[in-house]
Amino acid sequence: MNLEILTALIGFAFVSSVTPGPNNMMLLASGANFGLRRSVPHMLGISIGHSFMVTMVGLGLGRMFELYPASFIAMKVVSVAYLIYLAWKIANAAPPKAAQATGKPFSFLQAAAFQWVNPKAWYMAVTAVTNFTPDTGLLTGALIVAGVFAMTNLPSITLWAGLGTQLRRLLTNPHRLRAFNWTMAVLLMATLWPILTH
Repeated sequence: MNLEILTALIGFAFVSSVTPGPNNMMLLASGANFGLRRSVPHMLGISIGHSFMVTMVGLGLGRMFELYPASFIAMKVVSVAYLIYLAWKIANAAPPKAAQATGKPFSFLQAAAFQWVNPKAWYMAVTAVTNFTPDTGLLTGALIVAGVFAMTNLPSITLWAGLGTQLRRLLTNPHRLRAFNWTMAVLLMATLWPILTH
């Protein structure tokens, strides 16, 4: 891979990872509700899960959607339904004391599995593989693109969880936390707009 393409890939991976989307809205809410340390498995699940997804797309999973468009539509319907469910869960999260007792952030496996129904993650993976995979063989090319995402994604999403942690100090009041959680739920729902209009 030449330096120009590598630089472009790093830029794409950073911008697509750091801009708002379902993962980042959920991490902002997780940081605010559970703190940074308890959100670490969620962050690692996103980063590693997405890198695995990029590898699989690079190895040809994206081709399945081209051959069978109905499978892509089915994935989109499942994605929308799951994001609506997650928005409802965020909106109805328990206040601080109850959250410490009963609330749980996403686990590593939950966050990794979520990548497969996250439309933005699919967009990132397909775009990166289509435009930036070097001509070094199928597996090597997919691993290079996935490796760049792994190194770029984790620092980017940590910013969102960290921002949520900073907001946590302002959200000790149950009414403010409830307003924040409803705002996060609405923003998560807003991420559906590009999916529904594309």
